[in-house]
Formats: sequence, C-alpha cells, structure tokens
Amino acid sequence: MRAIFRKEIASFFGSPVGYLAMGTFLVLSGLFLWVFKGPFNIPDYGFADLSPFFLLAPWVLLLLIPAVSMRTLAEERRMGTLELLLSRPTSAARIVLGKFLGVLTLVLICLLPTLIYVLAIWQLGSTTGNLDMGLVLGSYLGLILLSGTYSAIGIFASSLTENQIAAFLFAIVLCFAMYYGFESLSTLFSDGASALDIAGIGLKAHYESISLGVLDSRDAVYFISLTLFFLLLALIQVKRLRK
Repeated sequence: MRAIFRKEIASFFGSPVGYLAMGTFLVLSGLFLWVFKGPFNIPDYGFADLSPFFLLAPWVLLLLIPAVSMRTLAEERRMGTLELLLSRPTSAARIVLGKFLGVLTLVLICLLPTLIYVLAIWQLGSTTGNLDMGLVLGSYLGLILLSGTYSAIGIFASSLTENQIAAFLFAIVLCFAMYYGFESLSTLFSDGASALDIAGIGLKAHYESISLGVLDSRDAVYFISLTLFFLLLALIQVKRLRK
C-alpha cells in the first residue's frame, strides 16, 4: 500500500495534475472570497469570520476531487497496469486504500494554504484576534471528513470505467446527489419532520452540523461509514476485475 500511495503522490506532482488542482482550488476560492461580488465575498459579508469560505469550499471540492480521482483506477485499467498490480502479491484492498490516501493527501495539501485566510480574518476584525477558533477548527474538520467521502466516491467512480471523463462526470453527479440531493428532495415534503429526516440523510446536513464547532460523534460516524461504504464498492469492483 505504501508503494501505491507514493506512486500516486509522485504521479500527481510529476505531472501538471497536482499543481493544476491546487492552483484551481486556490484561484477559485480566492476570487469568490475576495474579488467577485456575491454571497461569498468576505469584505461584503461584514463579519470577521470564515463562514463564506466554508460554504463555498464543498462546491469547489465537488469539482476538484472528481478531477483528481478520475484517473486513479480508470487509467490503470486503460493502460492494462491494473491487471499487473492484481497479479502481484498485493491485495485489492491495499490498492484501493493506497489510491484513496493519495487523493485525500493531495486534497489536504490544497487546503493547507487556505490557513492564510484564518490569519487574514484574524487581522481584519475590528478587534485583532476576534475570531471563533472553535468554529474554524470544526469547519476544517468537516471539510476533511467531506473530502474523504468525496475521494471515496471518486475512487469508486474511477473503478467502474476505463474512460476518465466518464469517471469524472459520474463522480460529480454522485457527489452532488449525496451533498445536495437529499436537501432538494426534502422540499417535496410538506411535513416538517419528514423533510428534516430526508435532508439529514445527505452530506450537507452533517457537514453544516460539524461546522457549527460542536463535534457530534454521530456526524463523524456518518462520514466515516459513508467513506468506507464507497471504498468497499470500489474494492468489490476491483476484485471483480481480478477474476
């Protein structure tokens, strides 16, 4: 697994993919937060907190992570190297986990430079340091858990096809459905309790719950369980290809 993980990281930064992913994430978030007028613009927001960033980031990651993960297994299948990997004394689980950790690590590297936003807000407040760090830490934890689930979905989508574009599009649709689909579906119910129950199935409700700065173990279990579920689906697909 370690060799596969290192290979993924090397392939990301040995080609423009890793740098393009990082640049795209930082440029898009920077433009929406500091330049473009709109609901995510921090100077227009009027409060010294990072809520606009944590509202925007899931949508940017919804595009970024499928773009990074689409090649992980699809390219291996197209090049015929997946069969070579499976013929070696390396379990399918190690292959899937190594690919997953490689994608997630790249995403975490993309998130690291956004810590400068924390410093900027820390300085921009009417009182220096007037920033709820519990809220910030909770929101970053939510982003990490959400990124893990998006990455697992991307790995699963990549395991289904040799076509990277098809894997990219399927991952976007699946991530969107899991993040926002259930909240949209809940609007069809007139009963408030039923609408809340339906919305609570989706990623968005649990992400927003963690972003409040209070870690509920149920939210963490939800994200981890969903991540493991999609990794299991990818594992089943890889094992099917071995036969």
